[in-house]
Amino acid sequence: MTQGEQISPSDQSTPTASAANSTGAGHSRRVFLFKVSLLINAVVGVVVGVPIIGYLLGPALKKRGADEAWISLGPLDHFPVGETRLVDFRNPITTTWDGETGNVPCWVRRSATETFQVFAVNCAHLGCPVRWFAQSKLFMCPCHGGAYYADGSRASGPPERGLFEYDHKIEGGNLMISAGKMPTLAQQAKATPPLIQMELGGSAKKLAAIEKPKPRCGSCPT
Repeated sequence: MTQGEQISPSDQSTPTASAANSTGAGHSRRVFLFKVSLLINAVVGVVVGVPIIGYLLGPALKKRGADEAWISLGPLDHFPVGETRLVDFRNPITTTWDGETGNVPCWVRRSATETFQVFAVNCAHLGCPVRWFAQSKLFMCPCHGGAYYADGSRASGPPERGLFEYDHKIEGGNLMISAGKMPTLAQQAKATPPLIQMELGGSAKKLAAIEKPKPRCGSCPT
């Protein structure tokens, strides 16, 4: 530009307009990146949060239906009369990602054509898994030496009672068990009167059966 030339108004506004456009582009870019970061954080939160929520609320949502769940252990032909076999079933309150931990073992005894017993695998003492020994006809606990007869009743050792049993039924040629309610002492006590009451009742009957001593004379008080 020579000394005699003059700057037109349009030429004077060009640097200012360029600076304004650059500032606006930078602001738009920051807003866009901020929104993208919010979206990514939201997606990550959903991916992480859904399994956690499902883990916390899943058992509570399934509990009502699982409590009344009946599961087939297999056809009756799978259980020969006079034998006791170990069978696995799927716990109804588990989820797909529980894997093998959702499988629960139990012992099935068939003593007659239509007579079954389904025992929990856990010892009634401290919950160790018991094993069946066909030669001796005994369930044995490897932890503390508890022993049970073939019908699940206590034979010896620290357990104070027999093995816990599942409710079962025969339906459509299959052996079904109520798998939603794990057999425990608290549940089975509802159907069995407490031991103390039974003992008191027996003592009362014995006392009532004892004859009262007869008076020594007719005028003596009874």
